[in-house]
Amino acid sequence: MSDLTVAPHERGVIRLFTLEMRPEEAKFLREAGAADQVLGVAGLDTDQIDVFPVSDLEDLGLYGYLNEGCGVSADQLDRTALEAIEGWVMVVRSAAFGDRAATLTPDPRLHLAGLYTEEATNWTGGPIETESAKPFSAPQTAPQDDRPRRIGSALLAVVILLAIGGALWLIL
Repeated sequence: MSDLTVAPHERGVIRLFTLEMRPEEAKFLREAGAADQVLGVAGLDTDQIDVFPVSDLEDLGLYGYLNEGCGVSADQLDRTALEAIEGWVMVVRSAAFGDRAATLTPDPRLHLAGLYTEEATNWTGGPIETESAKPFSAPQTAPQDDRPRRIGSALLAVVILLAIGGALWLIL
């Protein structure tokens, strides 16, 4: 599979493109549908695409943006190569494709600078050894009587009938 091929239901992949275009053209890529045109894919979620000049990152840099901001592990990143990137970049997350398969055909002014994966959460864990985690370890309570208590309902009905009767006696 190529770096420009998006698998269906792809998760946690970040594609970094460098942009060789004027700042006005790069800013235009923030508009709805503009990224679709330069990547050759329709229906992208613009909330999952970031277009910005590297200079906006100041001291953080692309390395810090990807590592700290996007959750890419340090072993995937080449600090020297990322620090050499200047100008505008476009960061496209897998979520931009909406769980659809796609083949990117980027504009010649876009160059894939890197393909990174976000660190996934490790949901595995060992068995819980505490006494309270064992089945049927909760204190047993006596079953409660599920019969409805009708005294409150009957008393309310009597009060309502008395109020209606009193209102009728006053009217007549």
